[in-house]
Amino acid sequence: MNLNESIIIDIQSIINKARESAIRAVDHERVVMYWHIGKRIFEEEQHGSERAVYGERLIGYLSDQLQPQFGKGFSSRNLNHFRQFYRKFPIVPTVWAQLSWSHYKFLLNISNDEKIEFYIKETLKNNWTARQLDRQIGSQLFERLLLSTDKESVLSVARNERQPVEPREIIKDPMVLEFLGLKPEATYFEKDLESALITHLQEFMLELGNGFSFVARQKRIHLDGDDFFVDLVFYNRLLQCFVIIELKTHKITHGDLGQLQMYVNYYDRIEKLQHESPTVGILLCLEKNDTVVKFTLPEKSNIFASKYQLYLPTAEQLSQEIHNEILKQKDKENE
Repeated sequence: MNLNESIIIDIQSIINKARESAIRAVDHERVVMYWHIGKRIFEEEQHGSERAVYGERLIGYLSDQLQPQFGKGFSSRNLNHFRQFYRKFPIVPTVWAQLSWSHYKFLLNISNDEKIEFYIKETLKNNWTARQLDRQIGSQLFERLLLSTDKESVLSVARNERQPVEPREIIKDPMVLEFLGLKPEATYFEKDLESALITHLQEFMLELGNGFSFVARQKRIHLDGDDFFVDLVFYNRLLQCFVIIELKTHKITHGDLGQLQMYVNYYDRIEKLQHESPTVGILLCLEKNDTVVKFTLPEKSNIFASKYQLYLPTAEQLSQEIHNEILKQKDKENE
């Protein structure tokens, strides 16, 4: 690269960074403007009698006056959003500069304050786009994490008050893979599932969660003349360990668990460095049998079975999953 090429690249970088900063600054000012509009609308409503009726008339009146001058962004629907925005975030310093108005519109659909806090912290920590945030809310990430650990642990990790120390804290069950485009009723093989995951690796990494890095696909293990191939290998920097994922498009068997246990043993004895934590194995399957998992694996095993589904879960489905998990935990405590 000659001098002229170098200076062009440097100046292009300066321009692009300045443009990005300007866009973020403008968007933040827009968010703050919406907050102040929402505050003013709310304050005005408090002076009216029969507030619900007065508020509805006020929103309609303001929209009629503002839209001809400022455009469709000041429709009745959006003005209601601004009012809701102020009521949800009544202190303006809590309006994060890193979040766009699109982020906040998705957050406004959440009624639980702890869930809102969780999604804000995760968005800031992972630099999620508004679309990624919408997907995580739609896949009910918060509820799925609660299936494996308690609420305070989930929130403390989101706040960066502590790092995950147990594999169970980062493993989701079920995993939602709607982005693959595979039809639940269609016939497909494990190689098709693997290829789709690699094609959509960025989305799969988002679903896996914090701290994951991709290492290998079809990792060859040679054992005394026999070759074996590990479907997917990742590394998690938070737990400081390898994470092996085996894919099964059927209900798991004890043989599947035994195969994964062998891979985990190999990585622990051959690949793992002294300072690293024990290898984690995840059997990603279409259907699982918790009793088979329990009696196949030793207690305190680092191997987990996690179902995958090819569609976004409904609130009712997640509620049932949580209820079932609570019952399982109670059964374990009574054993």
